[in-house]
Amino acid sequence: MNSSDAVVNEQALNLSNHFLIAMPGMADPIFGGTVIYMCEHNSRGAMGMVINRPTDMTIAELFDRIDLQLEIIPNSHPLGQRPVLFGGPVQSDRGFVLHANVGKFSSSLKVSDEISFTTSRDILESLAAGEAPQRLLLSIGYAGWDAGQLEKEILANGWLTVPADLSVMFDTPVEERFDAAMKLLGFDPLMLAAEAGHA
Repeated sequence: MNSSDAVVNEQALNLSNHFLIAMPGMADPIFGGTVIYMCEHNSRGAMGMVINRPTDMTIAELFDRIDLQLEIIPNSHPLGQRPVLFGGPVQSDRGFVLHANVGKFSSSLKVSDEISFTTSRDILESLAAGEAPQRLLLSIGYAGWDAGQLEKEILANGWLTVPADLSVMFDTPVEERFDAAMKLLGFDPLMLAAEAGHA
């Protein structure tokens, strides 16, 4: 394979709407043990949201901090008690929402027919009024890669990839999402060695 073939293959890889699963041996303190839902992946780079790393803040507490009043009673409504996730180290002072395609918001990226990634405050206002989709994840920050960076990490055995499963993302408890995502691969993650062996 010549170098122009490699460039074509690199550009053809599109992991949008896939899970990126950290290899069990990954020692990175930020990404070790994570599952990332990929929102965008193209020749300019990639971005996604870590879906299994909760912060110690609930959605109700976040709304309190940004002076948005949850119309639905935060102390009793399960949505207000959901954890805000650590979505990644990029723009970790901003909120991001991964949600079912319901409603129109001013700054949304449609990832698939079912999922959008929204960065505008209007979705939070809609959520406060009880009008936002029930299937949503709210994070602080996101994960991002420069052009070609993610491909290199995958080639270096840093990540496993599998098409995303919405029930793992929205219906599975946060602490079970890593194992649930691994099961989508169809094999036991304990069978994976941290490094490739040589026969």
